[in-house]
Amino acid sequence: MQYRSLGQTGIKVSPYCLGAMMFGGIGNPDHDECVRMIHRALDAGINFIDTADRYSAGESEEIVGKALKGRRERIVLATKVHGPMGDDPNMQGNSRRWITRAVEDSLRRLQTDHIDLYQVHRPAPDTDVEETLSVLTDLLREGKVRAIGASTFPASDIVEAQGVAERRSLARFRTEQPPYSILNRSIEREVLPVCLRYGMGVMAWSPLAKGMLTGRYRKGERTPDTVRARYFAKALADEGSLGAVEQLIPLAENAGMSLMHMALAFVVAHPALTCAIIGPRTMEQLEGLLDGAGVVLTDDLLDRIDEIVPPGVDVAPLGASAYSPPAILQASLRRRPLAERGAA
Repeated sequence: MQYRSLGQTGIKVSPYCLGAMMFGGIGNPDHDECVRMIHRALDAGINFIDTADRYSAGESEEIVGKALKGRRERIVLATKVHGPMGDDPNMQGNSRRWITRAVEDSLRRLQTDHIDLYQVHRPAPDTDVEETLSVLTDLLREGKVRAIGASTFPASDIVEAQGVAERRSLARFRTEQPPYSILNRSIEREVLPVCLRYGMGVMAWSPLAKGMLTGRYRKGERTPDTVRARYFAKALADEGSLGAVEQLIPLAENAGMSLMHMALAFVVAHPALTCAIIGPRTMEQLEGLLDGAGVVLTDDLLDRIDEIVPPGVDVAPLGASAYSPPAILQASLRRRPLAERGAA
């Protein structure tokens, strides 16, 4: 592994980050196998692990904690806060009240006294970002976290958070974790340039576009009965995505590589990207992903990919897994009251 700088934190991480979303009830409930997978990834040179409190309701963090016993100091450990962790409406979000409790819960599950990168999983429009940065700054001073970041923030929210941090003398987000793949390139327009401007490290989630870029899902063929297919059935049947995949497969084959390895190499080739987050569910999947660690794409091949999926364009639907601001989700924010509209 050729390690890279995680933004301007001074932390060095591998170009593949092991994502732990599939460890636990949502994906693989066999704790022993998941621990073996984590150890295999570490033995292969991966030193970066990313999880979240809400993955399998904390089970993923528990598995990671078990796996890192005796190996913690050599690992850059990242987790996230925001998603609901119970029925109580205050057991979620980006408030000081919740983050103060959530970090303690994560530390306990991970069996560690500090988190290397603590990330806000999604924006919370109902919470002042100063409130969030304030509590994260306190956690940094207490030594419970070593760096802070965001995930799936629009460019405008990233800029706002950086400005608030500067004006209020608070810690600032050092990383961003957005969706990015050959089929999802919209962050190239604003998010990645903004991250470069502020020296932020970027960790791409879903570099295989929910599995579309594994080559298992083909146009005109029956969708395989997989865990991902059960969660992302609509996305994996999207005609636009399948059409692009049919053009990408022969491109990869002619270059002497699999579509999956080409897709991962595409992500880490971008100068703004620190790493791609791989999220295997089984040891077989992990081995297949690790086999592509040394793949490098030529400029000519990158140009050909651009012809199939132009820069800055999303071909694959992200759906509910992405972040949509209230102005998109709530019709009332897009329409004047009827009394103010005048005659049609």
